[in-house]
Formats: sequence, C-alpha cells, structure tokens
Amino acid sequence: MSINTRIWMTGSLDWFGYIGEEEMFLGHRSFPVPPEEGDAWTTEAGDMFKIIDGEITHLGKTEPPKKYW
Repeated sequence: MSINTRIWMTGSLDWFGYIGEEEMFLGHRSFPVPPEEGDAWTTEAGDMFKIIDGEITHLGKTEPPKKYW
C-alpha cells in the first residue's frame, strides 16, 4: 500500500509532511521507515501520528516521551 501524504526528509534526517494544508514535523528517529498502514508514533515534541487509509493523520498532542540515558 502506498502513502498518499506528501513527505520528505531533510539533510539532517528530519521528516516533514503536509497534513491537510499545514507543514508538520513528523519526527526523525520516531518516524517509521518504511511507513506502512497502521503505523503509529509520537514525536519528541509530543505530537501523535497514525497512518489511516494511506494518509498520515495527526491525532493530537500528548506529554513528550521521556528520554532515559
């Protein structure tokens, strides 16, 4: 299945895409490669996304994931 959302990766390995008419940061290490139907992830800023019917959908915001190192 193909993804219908226009996405691109920058030289610093950050992923961006158009969600509706808005350009959004999709993450870098959290972004699923290759993106497939049903994949869900949360960015470092707490934005939640899921691929539904071939489109990347913004589900809202949550508490950003904690980093343990």
